[in-house]
Amino acid sequence: MDKMLYIAMTGAKHVQLQQATTSNNLANANTNGFKAELVAFRALPVVADAPATPTRAFVVDSTIGHDRSQGPLIHTGNDQDFAVKGPGFFAVQGPDGQEAYTRDGGYIIDEAGIMRTRAGHVILSDGGPITVPNNTRVAIGEDGTISTVSTEAGDRAVQILGQIKLVGDANRTDFYKGIDGLFRRNDQQIAQRDENAKVTAGALEGSNVNVVESLVQMIDHARHYDLSIKMMQTADQNAKSATSIMSMSN
Repeated sequence: MDKMLYIAMTGAKHVQLQQATTSNNLANANTNGFKAELVAFRALPVVADAPATPTRAFVVDSTIGHDRSQGPLIHTGNDQDFAVKGPGFFAVQGPDGQEAYTRDGGYIIDEAGIMRTRAGHVILSDGGPITVPNNTRVAIGEDGTISTVSTEAGDRAVQILGQIKLVGDANRTDFYKGIDGLFRRNDQQIAQRDENAKVTAGALEGSNVNVVESLVQMIDHARHYDLSIKMMQTADQNAKSATSIMSMSN
């Protein structure tokens, strides 16, 4: 009875956490480049002091990563939009000042002429930030090359400013998703440029959250929670009945 009570108690607690994860996925169903987070249950036995005998069994939720599948490509026709094609990311400067990675394409140019994502992260080339001169028109090549042409009369020569750092994700286990929504390498190293990674200009990658599937998961989580509560009530009733029988036998 104790084991059933602990399983039910921890199951109810952690299904609430799973519900929060699913709710977060739904809230980001329209967030460009968002990758749905995945969670799962696992059993965690508690081993008593010697002799080592399992006396309790807990249930915990285990974050197993995120859905790496590509979201829909939305062709906007906006020159300031771009999307990564296939697996991979482009490099940005994270809030901690370190290199991080994202698929949330599109850029703005700040007052200093620095190219940033619309979330405010500095877009990086191998040499650092990309600075765009005033009065120029920007074009993004398939390999991430940033070129500009002056919009003023006179010289219209193409100027190469740099190349957005594109990194691959062939193993699909090299990167983890941080709480800030940015990706980083599991080994905490700087990812190397992948010459095979490409971008599509004039498009954005949508969220890969499946809204219908997430709604079904929320219903399933609610039913799982109700079942766990009923198991706790049953365990409590069984314990009371056992106590009553023992009292009567004495």
